[in-house]
Amino acid sequence: PQARPHGLGSLPFLRGTFYRWAERFPRVCAELESAPAVLGVGDAHVENFGTWRDGEGRLVWGANDVDEEAVLPYADDLVRIATSVAVAAGDTKLALDLPEVRTDLLSGYEAALLRGGEPFVLSERHLWLAGLARAARKDPPTFWAKLVGLAPVDPNEVDPGARSALLAALPDPTRCHSFHRRVAGVGSLGRPRFLAIAAWRGGWVAREAKAVAPSSWGERATNPPVSYELLARAVRSPDPIVGVRDRWLVRRLAPDCARVELADQPKARQEGRLLRAMGAELANAHLGTPEAAGSVADDLARRPRGWLADAASAMSADTTADWRAWARDRSP
Repeated sequence: PQARPHGLGSLPFLRGTFYRWAERFPRVCAELESAPAVLGVGDAHVENFGTWRDGEGRLVWGANDVDEEAVLPYADDLVRIATSVAVAAGDTKLALDLPEVRTDLLSGYEAALLRGGEPFVLSERHLWLAGLARAARKDPPTFWAKLVGLAPVDPNEVDPGARSALLAALPDPTRCHSFHRRVAGVGSLGRPRFLAIAAWRGGWVAREAKAVAPSSWGERATNPPVSYELLARAVRSPDPIVGVRDRWLVRRLAPDCARVELADQPKARQEGRLLRAMGAELANAHLGTPEAAGSVADDLARRPRGWLADAASAMSADTTADWRAWARDRSP
């Protein structure tokens, strides 16, 4: 097991330092820079998948954070997820056969790419994934007690743009109960977040507004700085609440809108199936780029066997070395 300097393991370090990945990947994996470019997730990792409700109230699973969306080689998203699994294993969160992980991830991606993608609606299909989502669901009384228990702030202390965006996203802005500040995330720590809670038709509802910031990809990112264009273009059944309003990203907070993580599964684990689903969801995202299916499939056919394993091993070693250097700099 790797030591956790200052309580921060290498997986949170990977999640919280995407700007370093944006610098290092083109150097460490230079041979992948020529791969076909797509509008990708960017900050893809094993803890960036979760559930939401679509416009029909159905539970949907997929990538739930595209703050770092950018035009990038399709291979980047695949390598980053495979790297995050290797790093998580080093953090003792997982005990996985890493070569098998890369096979599962790539097979799920290739299969979805060839069939044109499909959203993960957890109703008639993907019942195994619905079971994992139920296990990850937060206890509603505890969830709402925690949110309502946050210290309230005067509405005048809320950024006017955030306040306007939050009220517009509530089902009835006249029922707004309170505003709060919120701290969450890893890579987005320090970015202002505000929360609005309303009592509506027999229960609580909540909306969060997070300040939009430029992607760490710089000139490769979408323009404006973060447009969340990927959410509109990907093969998915979106949450109708999620969107950018006056440079604030607004989303719904609810007990069943939660991350589904490898390390949080029940004893009867299904890591292989979940990794194949993650690969398929990356294909769903990449298919939002016109002509992606053909050009990416052709490139995959030309890649040598083991390319993903080699790239993920190189990036895992580079990330771990970066993490240890960070720790040494902060040692007494």
